[in-house]
Amino acid sequence: MRHQLFLTPVFFVVLLIFGSCSSIEIFKERTEIPISAEYQTFVIINQEISMNGFSSPNLDEQVQRQIQHALEAQGLIYNKTNPDLVIRYTSNEDERTRQVTNNFNTFPMWGYRIWDPWAFNPYNPMFRNQARTTQYELLQVIVDFIDPKKDKFLMTLTGVTEITSPKSKPRIVLKTTDKILARFLLDLNFEVKQ
Repeated sequence: MRHQLFLTPVFFVVLLIFGSCSSIEIFKERTEIPISAEYQTFVIINQEISMNGFSSPNLDEQVQRQIQHALEAQGLIYNKTNPDLVIRYTSNEDERTRQVTNNFNTFPMWGYRIWDPWAFNPYNPMFRNQARTTQYELLQVIVDFIDPKKDKFLMTLTGVTEITSPKSKPRIVLKTTDKILARFLLDLNFEVKQ
């Protein structure tokens, strides 16, 4: 009983560490004008003109809600008639394959051939290079932040990650969207305070 109580937290920590290995990188691109004013209102152009940013309409709707809730939580108001900030998002969902090769290097073990000359037989299938092919999806979530009065880009933020399981795609897309919005709000607050 005591071992089961100990193994449960250890197993949970290991699962948490290895279960969240998908790294997300955020890149800031296309900055035409600096952030110069406080933005009070915003609009998500995808929602207004029914433009899909993802291949799945369900995922598209989740991203729209995520963006709207995150910005409204910061005090911005959704205004489709006269917004201070226009947001447009899209994605690049690219199916790819990766070949992983396990090379068996017998060089440090050549001294053991004295003991057993058949132990490292090159004709043994266990010691041949083994290759396997895995499928993954390279995902880019691209969010444009536009100043409609000047008709210029404040910035374009791109989140890049890999998806190995279709089941985890919605979770990873929403996590990437959160990181993009956090980066935008950090830049917005930093610029406004100066």
